[in-house]
Amino acid sequence: MVMSDKAGVAEAVEALRAIGYYLERDRQPTHRVKAYRRAADTIEALPAAEVRARKRAGTLTELPGIGPKTEAVILEAMDGATPSYLTKLEQAAGSLTDSGTAMRAALQADLHLHSEWSDGGSPIEEMARTAARLGHKYMALTDHSPRLTVANGLSRERRLQQIGVVAELNKKLADELDGFTILNGIEVDILDDGSLDCDTEILARLDIVVASVHSKLRMASEPMTERMVRAIANPHVDILGHCTGRLITGGRGTRPESEFDAEVVFEACRQFGTAVEINSRPERLDPPKRLLSLAVETGCVFSIDTDAHAPGQLDWQPYGCERAEECDVAIENVINTWDAKKLLEWTNA
Repeated sequence: MVMSDKAGVAEAVEALRAIGYYLERDRQPTHRVKAYRRAADTIEALPAAEVRARKRAGTLTELPGIGPKTEAVILEAMDGATPSYLTKLEQAAGSLTDSGTAMRAALQADLHLHSEWSDGGSPIEEMARTAARLGHKYMALTDHSPRLTVANGLSRERRLQQIGVVAELNKKLADELDGFTILNGIEVDILDDGSLDCDTEILARLDIVVASVHSKLRMASEPMTERMVRAIANPHVDILGHCTGRLITGGRGTRPESEFDAEVVFEACRQFGTAVEINSRPERLDPPKRLLSLAVETGCVFSIDTDAHAPGQLDWQPYGCERAEECDVAIENVINTWDAKKLLEWTNA
């Protein structure tokens, strides 16, 4: 039998990436995740014949990014077995939560996620393929705006370049992923005065605009309320991202909620047709339940998003779905339960 050029190597790459996925999903330290992704990148970039030759010679660990643990995964996968470490992670994965299942089943998309173009860790295509594998029909790519330099925010030129890249990817993935679509979006900074960190021409070209406060989070309540309402009223804004800015756990430490008049802010969301994000990141879980319940009572619509910065984090939506169900959010009032056509009609309106 003639061995295909990539025989064994493709399986090893897939296994390494799958391990990275499960580690991300389980919120393991970043350096552990990167070790497996780096190993995948290393062998994927080499001719398959060289990888096979190194396997026979026992020199895989001479390659950059390949250590004893990643070598063991590669060897098992290239021998046609499911690596034991991957099996262990798959068996331990289970469900993130026993609640929120009806809401999660209704979701068709994730409308807030990042790629390596800003502060994410993976290419757009890998994020898209993972989203499709999780059952989504589309996703919104929302890399940061330019002011957030710490997150490698996109300049105007890079944003225009990304729009072109997404168009080409959609052509490529449409058949491969059964019509899956990437929407062009942005997570735009709400500036101190409530204006947005992106010019109007670019905002008008995007499908989804998530507006979030990332600076001066300790601003006094009255100016913070005015700041948020001005952004919400902007006709280009579709979603108010992680509204309190709180951090409740994780490597970045904790941070208290920003102070603002929630009744005024949520009423503005209702009046101007801006969705309130239910952020599913475990360190955010924003808004807190008392505010989420207030937004429901006010008559807001919602978007349940992961704010994912890596493929494994795209599986965090059940955390937001659980909170949505606990606070009686109606499925029909969650904009990413809608199909892409209905969503775009809503954003364009």
